[in-house]
Amino acid sequence: MGTQSTPDLSTQAPSLSLSTVAVIGLGTMGTGIAEVLTRAGREVIGIDTDEAAARHAVSALESATARAVQRERLTERERQDALARFRTFTDLQAAADADLVIEVVPEDYELKRQVFAELDAVVRPDTILATGTNALSVTRLAADSQRPERVLGVHFFNPAPAMKLVEVVSSVLTAPTAVAAVTELARNLGKDPIAVGDRPGFVADGLLFGYLNQAAAMYESKYATREDIDAAMRLGCGLPMGPLALLDLIGVDTARTVLEAMYTESQDRLHAPAPILGQLAEAGLTGRKAGRGFYTYEAPGSATVVPDAESPASADELAAGRTVTGVGVAGSGTMASGIAEVFAKAGYKVVLAARSLEKAEKAKARIAKSLGRSVDKGRMSAETRDAALAAITPAGSLDAFADVDLAVEAVAEDLAVKQELFRTLDKVCKPGAVLATTTSSLPVVACARATSRPQDVIGMHFFNPAPAMKLVEVVRTVLTADDVHATVRSVCTKVRKHPVDCGDRAGFIVNALLFPYLNNAIKMVEEHYATLDDIDAAMKLGGGYPMGPFELLDVVGLDVSLAIEKVLHAEFRDPGLAPSPLLEHLVAAGCLGRKTGRGFREYARR
Repeated sequence: MGTQSTPDLSTQAPSLSLSTVAVIGLGTMGTGIAEVLTRAGREVIGIDTDEAAARHAVSALESATARAVQRERLTERERQDALARFRTFTDLQAAADADLVIEVVPEDYELKRQVFAELDAVVRPDTILATGTNALSVTRLAADSQRPERVLGVHFFNPAPAMKLVEVVSSVLTAPTAVAAVTELARNLGKDPIAVGDRPGFVADGLLFGYLNQAAAMYESKYATREDIDAAMRLGCGLPMGPLALLDLIGVDTARTVLEAMYTESQDRLHAPAPILGQLAEAGLTGRKAGRGFYTYEAPGSATVVPDAESPASADELAAGRTVTGVGVAGSGTMASGIAEVFAKAGYKVVLAARSLEKAEKAKARIAKSLGRSVDKGRMSAETRDAALAAITPAGSLDAFADVDLAVEAVAEDLAVKQELFRTLDKVCKPGAVLATTTSSLPVVACARATSRPQDVIGMHFFNPAPAMKLVEVVRTVLTADDVHATVRSVCTKVRKHPVDCGDRAGFIVNALLFPYLNNAIKMVEEHYATLDDIDAAMKLGGGYPMGPFELLDVVGLDVSLAIEKVLHAEFRDPGLAPSPLLEHLVAAGCLGRKTGRGFREYARR
């Protein structure tokens, strides 16, 4: 009898259909992966040394499939078949018949290495071994295995049944056929797989965790409250969760582990875990699972946040503000007309002043069109539209602001232009009027110092389009009076916006967290780690973002994005915030995004 040769996965096409899959580690993620596999017709061998975890996994699958039957997504027969395909064991020996093994044990390298070493002695030579890590080195695990060519990473996102993204991670040792087989399986499971190389965080978490880390550092510095940071990113960027609530969901300890691995590789200070993460983790305040992290929860494992010592004061406890009945809006562009519309719809008398009466009347005509669309869509009555338009008085000079209680400038993002405008407002506006700038990147205090009443000056950063976006960043300088701050917060509420408080520094909350994330996405492309399409897909499917980073950059404008990144870099002097050379090259070439027909992608000219 001849010696049996070991199959070479690097040259042979896989004959396996990956019909039997072992899932090792039946925590939340392992149980979710098992559900996905069983419902897709795969035989699943669930393995966990803790018998209670195995029982819980069976119970969770029974509950999940019962809900699917109630929602008519499964028949009762399909449910019973799925349950029959899931068997649990406490010994790795049960993986002997698996075509694919997916380990999702805790993020501890020695534990994972031990699992792989034991599997080497159990599984067939052609069985593919996959790690579910998102922080540890797949290459190192492969190198320590007897057959490194069959080892790869398969990173599902939580909750696995709902999230569409799967990152398939290959090391330099992984056979292409193994990658192809797992990628095809992911597609058969109804997922959207993307192929990535081996580095901590891969694509989605590689971008997400840097952003989460910056949010934790922002909170730790007491720049803004946890509630305001989270509200700003939900309302300003359309994210499903704020960063601190998301850290609590992921687990503060898990986030710290991922960031440590990312920093070890990148040496980028943006990835160095914020000290608050270590402090919370060491104290056992790891988030929802512990009942307390950045927020306090009703019970361990609960999603219900309960008040604690850091919960914001009620509206009754805030300082009294000034009376506002008349509002002046300076500017004639999209933002100025949008802000004027917001105030007019809320019942304020609005003076809309531009450099000429003609420009002001054109801005009012733009508002009339916007309100007309709302009437056409049934969101507003014709009477309400007419009342809002009647409340707006166009003017060709700032002299018309003589009687307003609140003056809001929305002119070009040029400090000299804004300072000159504030000098004029100082002369024109009555004593006690609140003077607000809508700047997104310039120092508010520089506008305040152009006046003789810096205590009356504040930032009101509306988001575009102002009528639709709920967020306003309320920016206090070190000179802003308490009653001015209270006035603006009250006005925001009356115009049905959500105010968040922040200090007068570059980027405020949203841009300070958003643009480093966008810059890091560009760096991934520069380094040829992933494609534009894969990165955009990863963040939409894995992070729940409404737009991928490159879609967003092209919408915002690459020139605008570069300007904001330069301001952030100049303010914080962190090398990791230096604008990507690729972004600078595109701007220099006139490729500014959708408005020029070409940015990171090309667009049809209108």
